[in-house]
Amino acid sequence: MGKPLYYWASYVTNDDFKMDRFDAAILSVLAEDGRISITDLAKRIGLSKSPTQARLRRLEDSGIILGYRALLDPIRLGLDHVAFVEVRLEDTREVALRAFNEAVCRVPEIEQAHMIAGNFDYLLKVRTRDMAAYRRFLGETVTTLPYVANTSTYVAMEAVKEIMLADKT
Repeated sequence: MGKPLYYWASYVTNDDFKMDRFDAAILSVLAEDGRISITDLAKRIGLSKSPTQARLRRLEDSGIILGYRALLDPIRLGLDHVAFVEVRLEDTREVALRAFNEAVCRVPEIEQAHMIAGNFDYLLKVRTRDMAAYRRFLGETVTTLPYVANTSTYVAMEAVKEIMLADKT
């Protein structure tokens, strides 16, 4: 058998926060069911309610748990088309990177944006209704972002695995 789904919980190590197996269990359960009651959470991890609440509060206060939200099904919302876009900038000085980053954060169709060390500067995950909507988005939005020199698009045929740890925006 491979690693448990939320194996990363055991990797949290820093001087400000010591995580044990109960903390890791809380994170694993909440990652599967963020609406679980404290009583049920306590039962699942093998502690009573009060220590479970205290641990949960500590995980929230430390910033490990950023918040709680509903996960939406983009396909049922009519957003079936996923494309990954390589972006090369014409300038990679700090002012250009900052301008690009700020602009990308204002575009809701861009689900993820990663600065890349390689032959291009950014990799964007873009979700739109269909190919026609993507084509308009590419021409009217992506290519007009600050300092964009050129792009290359890869269209996803199927999502095989998607795990969302957090969205810090």
